Amino acid sequence: MTQEEKTKIEERIVDVLKTVYDPEIPVDIWNLGMIYKIDVKPDHSVDVDMTFTSPSCPAADFILEDVRTKIESVEGVTSSNVNLVFEPIWDQSMMSEEARVELGFA
Repeated sequence: MTQEEKTKIEERIVDVLKTVYDPEIPVDIWNLGMIYKIDVKPDHSVDVDMTFTSPSCPAADFILEDVRTKIESVEGVTSSNVNLVFEPIWDQSMMSEEARVELGFA
């Protein structure tokens, strides 16, 4: 896989991650800063590190499955491994400017 192919797949993954929402927050997980790493491997599998705004997120299973399903729907991706991590701990500074405005933090 060329670097260009890898970059295109990563861009498509970001696009689908922008369609994943925590049901309690009206901003997608990408703009909330919940995705820490996207690693597209030479075999077209993808490793993702992500977190939640709270370790006790009641929608955790739903969100994780939505992330996995949407990543695997991306053309060029063969499988995905979504790792839930809590380091670094998520905080509001990780949100995009757009998310801060939407949630009234700007």
